[in-house]
Amino acid sequence: MKHNVILVVLDGLNHEVARHAMGHLQAYVGAGRAALYKLQCELPALSRPLYECILTGVRPIDSGIVHNQVSRLSNQRSLFHYAREAGLSTAAAAYHWVSELYNRSPFNAPQDRHTANPELPIQYGHFYWSDHYPDSHLFADAEDLRLRHQPNLLLVHPMNIDDAGHKHGLDSSQYRNSARSADIILADYLQGWLDAGYQVLVTADHGMNNDRSHNGLLAEEREVPLFVLGDAFSLDPAAAPKQTELCGTVCQLLGAPHDKPFCRELLK
Repeated sequence: MKHNVILVVLDGLNHEVARHAMGHLQAYVGAGRAALYKLQCELPALSRPLYECILTGVRPIDSGIVHNQVSRLSNQRSLFHYAREAGLSTAAAAYHWVSELYNRSPFNAPQDRHTANPELPIQYGHFYWSDHYPDSHLFADAEDLRLRHQPNLLLVHPMNIDDAGHKHGLDSSQYRNSARSADIILADYLQGWLDAGYQVLVTADHGMNNDRSHNGLLAEEREVPLFVLGDAFSLDPAAAPKQTELCGTVCQLLGAPHDKPFCRELLK
């Protein structure tokens, strides 16, 4: 069965903070309507390489997107490519590096900030470039895309948690409260997405450390959450999804042919 999918990537969210700070998402888990898994992000634990990993299923050392300054179009097939080739519609409200990876590079704000082009991998988009761009605005951008275009695949990618971590560090009230704030904003949209038939995955690219950075092997840098919500998920507590399996798993949900690894146990 084919499903529409919303993939939320909460940039920089550490698993342990997600576990204790995301009260709304945890309410779904407690009610048996969602599951939370712990993923270990691939290396290096940096944003652009891990956007590529999540969206293509390819590790950074294999994709060539090995640090944040590698600014070019991806040479891999992404979720957006598979969806479009299956005749599905795609949209993203995301940081501009996502546009640079899959639509056009370099990012030209007047041309690329608002995208509506059925020939591009990301057909409809709202892209931002300031790390402090408010999460509230980003979620509203995403909902505008959903209501306006009814995409089969929607990426939602806010940045304020990561921004707070870089300014204040992992063990700070600002970082934890930024996660709580994202959870509260998500509460305004989540049930509506589920009622509209979307399968929802909420994850992160990497975590954060007390040095106000991320790149290495510390658990707090590499361990990230994966919440799954929707009637296509098994909610099997024994499932052990990997970050490299997210692309293929979403393709399975979409019913889009693909050649990526995926986590069978995550799905019914």
